[in-house]
Amino acid sequence: MLIGTTNTTTREAQFASTPRGARHARHLAVRWMEEWGHPPVSDASCAVALVVGELAANAVRHGRVPGRDFRIRLVHDELSALVRVEVADAASGKRRPPVAPPVTCPDGESGRGLFLVDVLAVRWGWGPRRPVGKTVWAEVPCEERCGERCDTDVPCEERHDADVPSGERRCDAEETDPSPAYNL
Repeated sequence: MLIGTTNTTTREAQFASTPRGARHARHLAVRWMEEWGHPPVSDASCAVALVVGELAANAVRHGRVPGRDFRIRLVHDELSALVRVEVADAASGKRRPPVAPPVTCPDGESGRGLFLVDVLAVRWGWGPRRPVGKTVWAEVPCEERCGERCDTDVPCEERHDADVPSGERRCDAEETDPSPAYNL
């Protein structure tokens, strides 16, 4: 990721190390994504919201130090079409996140957070936070994909060129009206 280039925008905020603070962090991340052109219902915004929610919940549950807050930082890089999510807590280095997402029991009530992060992020990891604590980060793709209609996972600009045959759906084409069942 090209952090610090002219095509990046950074937002940071600090929250109480409580479940309510984690929820506020997730809502603020969705607002920042909307400022960056990704509506709340977009895949990119939903993915970032899930990653922020999981990492913030982990910071509250596993990285909480009484009297200390946690901090989130989002870096939107237009050039690489990534959003870097960073969640920092004050827990000592003894409470390190696993190197890989844990394998969980399908019927378990917890343990899927880092698995979701691993699925949604291009890459993720952690590092020490100075002067104390750790920062867990994930890089989430934020370019919109063509989806089912194009039946591909290749970004729109790579798949569609100027001479698209008529009848083939372009990603920027008008959407058809959704089924009445979805008009709630």
